[in-house]
Amino acid sequence: MEQLCEEFVFSCIPTRVQESHKGSYGHLLAVAGSRRYRGAASLTAEGALRTGAGIVTLASVEPVLAAVTARLPECCLLPCQENEAGGISAQGADPLSEALQKATVLLMGPGLGNTADTRALVRRLVGEARGTVVLDADALNAAAALLAAGEAMPRPAGSLILTPHPGEMSRLTGLTAAEIAADPAGIAARYAERWECTLVLKGHRTLIAAPDGRMWQNTTGNAGLSRGGSGDVLAGMVSGLSACGLPAPEAAACAVWLHGAAADRTADRLGQYGMLPHDLLTDLGQIFAEHYR
Repeated sequence: MEQLCEEFVFSCIPTRVQESHKGSYGHLLAVAGSRRYRGAASLTAEGALRTGAGIVTLASVEPVLAAVTARLPECCLLPCQENEAGGISAQGADPLSEALQKATVLLMGPGLGNTADTRALVRRLVGEARGTVVLDADALNAAAALLAAGEAMPRPAGSLILTPHPGEMSRLTGLTAAEIAADPAGIAARYAERWECTLVLKGHRTLIAAPDGRMWQNTTGNAGLSRGGSGDVLAGMVSGLSACGLPAPEAAACAVWLHGAAADRTADRLGQYGMLPHDLLTDLGQIFAEHYR
C-alpha cells in the first residue's frame, strides 16, 4: 500500500495544453439531485468544474436546475421528467440515453433519492455508458439493491469507480460495519478485484483500491469534512479528473488527496466547526494555482 502525497498527485495531473479547447477536457454527464436534495447536485457539479472538466451537463428535475444555474452559469442543463417523490423518473430516460452518447464520463448518485426509479436508471444508464462511470450515494444504494436481488454489479464499457462510505460498503457487500472496520484494506482490495472497479472506501484515512491490485491510503483531511455535502464535492472531483483524461485509479486517488488537502486549508481559515463543503473549492483553486495547473 502506498501513501498518497503531493508529488504523486501532481505527477498525475498535467499542465493544460495551451492549444486546447473545452472538448480536450471531457464531457461529464452528472445525473444528480431531487427536490429534497438540490444542494447535492450543485456541490457535485461545482466539484467537477473546479477540477477542470471541459463540459459538465447536469441532468435533473427543474427545481434542481433552477437552483444550480443561479450559482453555476457554466453548467449545462438537461431537464428530466419528475416522479412523485420529486426525483428523476425512469420513464423519461430516453433523453438521458441520448445525452450519454456524447459523454466521456457518467456520474450518478448525489441527491437522487433511494427509489425504484434510481435503481432503474442505474441499471440502464451504466450499461449504456461508453466511458468511465462514477457511482456515489444513492447510485450505490441502487447497486446494492440490484446485487441483493441477485443481479450483477452494473458495468459500463469503460472504467467503473465506486465511492462508498462504510455504511454503503456494508449494503453493497452484506458485511457488517464491524467486519469492514476490522480489515478495510483487505475488503477494499477484494471487492475492487471482484467488481473490476476502482473502489474508494471513505474514512479518516480513505483507501483507494484499483482492480489491478494497487492501493493508496490518503494522508490528508480532517473532521471538518464530517457533514453532509463533503462526499458530493468529492464525487464531482473524481468525475472531473476522469473527464480530464486521468485513468480511473489515478483520478480517484488524486481527487481524494486534493479534497483532503483543500479541507485542511479550509480548517485553518475557518475552523473544523465553521467550515462548509463549498468552502473547500476556494482552497482547491489555490492548490492548483501553486502548482501551475
